[in-house]
Amino acid sequence: MATHPAAPLFEATEQARRWMADYRAGAGWGDVLASGDDDAWSAMFEELGAVAGRDLGHARERVRRHTADIGTGFRLADEAEERPWPLSPVPLLIGADEWRHIERGVIQRADLLERVTADLYGPARLVADGDLPASVVTGSPHFVRTVAGLEPPGGRHLHMVGMDLARGPGGEWRVLADHLRAPAGAGYALENRLAIGRTLGGLGPRLNVQRHAPFFAAFRDGVTGLCRRAEPRIGLLTPGRYSPSYAEQAHLARYLGFLLVEGADLAALDGRLYIRTVAGLKRIDAVWRRIDTSLLDPLAFDTHSQIGVPGLLDAYAAGNLVISNPPGAGLLEACAFHAFFPRLASRLLGEELLLPSIATWWCGSAREAAHVTQSLDGLMIAPAFGVAPLGLPAGAPVAGADLSGDERAVLLEDMARRPQDYVGQEVVRLSTMPVVIGDTLVPRPFTLRVFATRDAHGDWTVMPGGFARIGDEPDARAAIMGEGTWSADVAVHGAEPVAPVSLLSGADSHQVRRNPGTLPSRVADNFFWLGRYLERGEALLAAIRVLLGNSIDADGGGALAPDTVGRLVGLIAGSGAAAYPASLDRAALTAFARLAMEDEHQHSVRVINGMARIIGDGSRDRLSADMIRLLDAPFPSTPGLLDRAGALQRRYVAIAGLSAEHMGRTDAWRFHDLGRRIERATAITRAVRLFGMKGASRDDLSTLLDLADSQISYRQRYLTGIARVPVVDLVALDPGNPRALAFQIERVAVHLGKLPVLEDDGMAEPQQACGIALQAAINTATAAGLDPDTLGSIERRLSQLSDAIARRYFLQGAEPLRAAGLTLA
Repeated sequence: MATHPAAPLFEATEQARRWMADYRAGAGWGDVLASGDDDAWSAMFEELGAVAGRDLGHARERVRRHTADIGTGFRLADEAEERPWPLSPVPLLIGADEWRHIERGVIQRADLLERVTADLYGPARLVADGDLPASVVTGSPHFVRTVAGLEPPGGRHLHMVGMDLARGPGGEWRVLADHLRAPAGAGYALENRLAIGRTLGGLGPRLNVQRHAPFFAAFRDGVTGLCRRAEPRIGLLTPGRYSPSYAEQAHLARYLGFLLVEGADLAALDGRLYIRTVAGLKRIDAVWRRIDTSLLDPLAFDTHSQIGVPGLLDAYAAGNLVISNPPGAGLLEACAFHAFFPRLASRLLGEELLLPSIATWWCGSAREAAHVTQSLDGLMIAPAFGVAPLGLPAGAPVAGADLSGDERAVLLEDMARRPQDYVGQEVVRLSTMPVVIGDTLVPRPFTLRVFATRDAHGDWTVMPGGFARIGDEPDARAAIMGEGTWSADVAVHGAEPVAPVSLLSGADSHQVRRNPGTLPSRVADNFFWLGRYLERGEALLAAIRVLLGNSIDADGGGALAPDTVGRLVGLIAGSGAAAYPASLDRAALTAFARLAMEDEHQHSVRVINGMARIIGDGSRDRLSADMIRLLDAPFPSTPGLLDRAGALQRRYVAIAGLSAEHMGRTDAWRFHDLGRRIERATAITRAVRLFGMKGASRDDLSTLLDLADSQISYRQRYLTGIARVPVVDLVALDPGNPRALAFQIERVAVHLGKLPVLEDDGMAEPQQACGIALQAAINTATAAGLDPDTLGSIERRLSQLSDAIARRYFLQGAEPLRAAGLTLA
């Protein structure tokens, strides 16, 4: 892509005027730019012009690169691959005066939602007094009878809420939906701001754009304040890497300093919740849940849940665990409640809502049902409780006027049979905002998701802006827009300067600590196997490159002897990468090498890389963006096999360099390096047994040196030629050779000596004893005395060592919670 130099200020100003004039000529009434603050929009487009010149497509691509660098992504349901986050380079601008009205309305509505939720799970006076029909409450799938009467820690049911707002063409704001169970999107708002800040760096100071950091600080302080310990341990409970918003969850956990945990990481014991770590069980004081209530605890809710924590609700009921938001918090998300909010606001708040819901009629009342039926062509019809009824099989709202004759008949028939399952809502017309399509600004409808959280005092703090979702079609009806195709940063701007607030603590506000913190057993397991898979892929690739370079490539010099080629083929086939070829001729070996490198149905390099990528996706909160990019990089597609192999080798080297030079020497790194060392030791042991035994030919020994990447070391040390015993000593027993077996075992012993132990009696644990015995065997061996039996014994010991590490550190669900010495802290 061509480089776009920064445009001079005069040119950027003229370009901004042209963009705005052209856009306004085609924008309809009520567009935020057409009716907005000229000075603010001019400043924004001047900043955009300064970085993009005349090419809006370049601005879009620049923002895309920044979102990729940050690691922003999302996944649609039933999709295995993550998609890039679609961020528009044009933010939505909202003035401070307009925002103050939104902020007051969000706080007022959050108060109402809290009061109604507390009543329905407490005294239920609203139902008893007739303000709410009982069927609206009990008919909702999000009403959780199990928690009725339970007092949440701190007495608050809602810690964070999200709301989808619609701006009408006249500038009025209304609420489309409330998100109370596990509001998603706050992390995307943060990531949008980061990407736009990198693209339009001068916009924030120029317009005094309010920051997001105080909102997240308030949330963290609010949850911390509800815990019973001064320095609580808090986890973000995720369904796992296949969650649609897993990337957002990982980013938030890293940003807030929370542990990213899955259900398998946790264990409930004696009314408390613990996390399984490499140092034993450690107490968890609070979880920010991002999994559905029904899956949270199989003992209390859905017994089939595989991602929940048995006994978690007991810890919550005992007051020993804060859950944000608690089970049952999603009750008021149902559209049916929108019909009653005006009356509830009058009773509970004594005032009208500043941000009213869109007009809603619940069909469970005969009068409202008749109105909806008679006004069908002018209304949207939606499920009352979020569950698809028979008349709306897709589960999404539909415009009555858009229904075919058969669809209308089915809907009306089911509405007559089960009217309580439906609501009618007014058709909402949305304001539009500019978005870049191709290299042109076009108007598209948008909605705004905003967030409010409680601070340490229990007061509500509203995120200034949230994020906008932009529809892909010009139709400005909210239901037609659906979830939207693009997102946009929302910049709340004003005349007052904004303090440079950061979520990071001041330099002198905390005591210095070099303890890297809690390492969950699952994370240690992931890092261990990430190391093993990367090393396994590199070792397999090395064997393929030796085969390609010395046996197939006509320009590669003298070919290897058939016996050596046969052993090399046996090494590759024995790994499961490809089936044995029918012959050892050039065509068969080429096809064999291609399968071993790229076949998707064997344990090829491609498949091994895919396994490493899966682990990387599940460890995003602990891996650098550079590491994630290397793991996610597509498989090379250059024409030649050797070229593709070389590209893969360079990628392995880059990953190894990041691991060696950029990872802190924490326990997580030790497990990663342990995996690498054990896998490399196993590969070297097999290679020596195949190519280094008595009777080995010159080609065998040269291949062994290639596989151990030790050709240069050997030539520098021995000038008289190649001999078996010196080769075996260098590759197997030289502790100064970083590719040698002895070097790997020495590093394994060092790591095992520094990892946590459960007892303080000074005795070696089983995994340490395995490592010590293996090191002793290597230290006392001689190159001349290494034979197939000895090497086979070493390989078995390496496998036993790996199993011992797994039993000790990678606690599985069947592991007894009260195993001897298991730490409770």
